[in-house]
Amino acid sequence: MQTHIRPSILLATICLGVGLHAQDKPQDKSLTPHSFEHRITVRADYLLFLPKGYEANSDKRWPLILFLHGAGECGTNVWQVDIHGPANYIAEHPDFPFILVSPQCPAGQAWSNEVLLELLNEVSASHKVDPQRVYLTGLSMGGFGTWDLAVTHPEKFAAVAPICGGGEVLPVLLAKLGYATPERKEALKGLPIWAFHGAKDNIVPPSESERMVRALKDLGASEVKLTIYPEATHNSWAQTYSNPDFYKWLLEHKRQP
Repeated sequence: MQTHIRPSILLATICLGVGLHAQDKPQDKSLTPHSFEHRITVRADYLLFLPKGYEANSDKRWPLILFLHGAGECGTNVWQVDIHGPANYIAEHPDFPFILVSPQCPAGQAWSNEVLLELLNEVSASHKVDPQRVYLTGLSMGGFGTWDLAVTHPEKFAAVAPICGGGEVLPVLLAKLGYATPERKEALKGLPIWAFHGAKDNIVPPSESERMVRALKDLGASEVKLTIYPEATHNSWAQTYSNPDFYKWLLEHKRQP
């Protein structure tokens, strides 16, 4: 285990609100507008890797990878998170040039965009993170979480890499039909995405990745591609995360402010 990897905890408060605009006046006068506000506290356990040469007092800022694990690593033992993914690559490549944030999803739950965004905000505020070089990747259940966070908050990331996952095309279709802000639509179209899948995956079929890629290309996305490993089953992440070219591809991309 690398000494630079350590467990951390995030506690944050999120405000949820629902309401009607005052100018939306229904014809039925028996309808009256209401709103409410509710605050909840969220918790996230995560592993944090800081690259060699990282100094808290330095002006140098570093690229960050947010890694989402699969269903098998859910639970309360945060050290399970490094079984798969970039942490294995770090063990063989100690000069790994990224801050790596690997949260753990609680058992019986799915990835929460609200929790992940709070975690990103916390780490970015407390560490020397380059806001133009924040990357997102995940495998299996984490691949689904990656797709979901990417298409709903594309403006947050410089590049995204979902592995053997899938997602909901509705946010992409809404952007295509004009039901998203121009800024959100342009962020989706400009977000570099490299998806990966095994051709022989009998758990999550490759059609899940193909559907997402097709929807983004129909929107006019400029850099979206899919790699299908002909002989790979569900474990397509092993080939991806062990490939140095994958990390080079991430670093080729910067999010424009």
